[in-house]
Amino acid sequence: MPAEWEPHAATWLAWPHYKLDWPGKFEPIPWVYAEIIRYLSRVERVELIVKDAAAEKVARKILQRAHALNENVRFHRWPTDRVWTRDSGCAFVWSCGADTPVRQEPLAAIKWRFNAWAKYPNWKRDEKTGSLMARAAGVAEIPAVFGRKRVVLEGGSIDVNGRGSLITTQECLLSRVQQRNPGMKKEDYEKSFADYLGVSNVIWIGSGIVGDDTHGHVDDITRFVSPDTVVTCVEADPASPNYEVLRDNMRCLRGATTEDGKPLATIDLPMPAPVYFEKRRLPASYANFYIANCTVLVPVFNDPNDRVALDIIADIFPDREVVGIYCGDLIWGFGAIHCMTQQQPAVSPDSSR
Repeated sequence: MPAEWEPHAATWLAWPHYKLDWPGKFEPIPWVYAEIIRYLSRVERVELIVKDAAAEKVARKILQRAHALNENVRFHRWPTDRVWTRDSGCAFVWSCGADTPVRQEPLAAIKWRFNAWAKYPNWKRDEKTGSLMARAAGVAEIPAVFGRKRVVLEGGSIDVNGRGSLITTQECLLSRVQQRNPGMKKEDYEKSFADYLGVSNVIWIGSGIVGDDTHGHVDDITRFVSPDTVVTCVEADPASPNYEVLRDNMRCLRGATTEDGKPLATIDLPMPAPVYFEKRRLPASYANFYIANCTVLVPVFNDPNDRVALDIIADIFPDREVVGIYCGDLIWGFGAIHCMTQQQPAVSPDSSR
């Protein structure tokens, strides 16, 4: 599986329609999407999933008003339950393994099973999204299986460096809460990551942040930003429930190595002040950024640390435009920019990789 900063052919998104993801606060959400699509469509194709013809009409009108409708936006009318394409979509991979059944093609699509984070009943339409994406992209679909069962996995639960290392959390994959794959152990996941993503080195950290509806997705806390470096969230307030959790994660990372045995470098990324709505703490985090061609979109929350986080990420990606997208409303759906996007790589690796 290539790293997110590798060249993209496209970004996949699903237009918002399920109002119960943002109860009482749905009205601004399509406009947040329009802003994200406006930036993405400048640098790559946007494959936009709409649930039907009526939804496409609404999306076109909003995108046009936001100056975000152009030839780089391509519509797909597919029924969906929700919009979190990172988790429901397929994982595009390079077909470079000696034993892959599709090695004649540059790309393949790993199709994990999706069951709405082992929590919600509305998932059967979204479970088909990865297969539809693979078909539209013209690549072979490879179902991920362990033993005789399909593997349940969300894209937000893993992050890769494109060289054979993957990072994930024990809370998400090994806990009995929201248990995705009963009976699967750490070594079973590592075998699946090796078989389907070409991963030889799995870095396990502890837990996710408070308010995370997914029970520990790594894309809210720690992200690869180069083959040997991660940014990882730190909490400055000792009274915060995230303080010790993130310190424990940092200790794991400082003892970790890359696939070639070199120490993993870490860069601190601050947390915003807690974001609440209707007395519920939300999983606001700057780590939920998305790396696109020539650009990085970063969630911001009208917080003093917004500028600190943007400067850190701009220093990491000096050749990309770093853009803050206000996500104070979007995060009421328990997800932000990385959760709603899924990258489609542009090309296969060359023979030297």
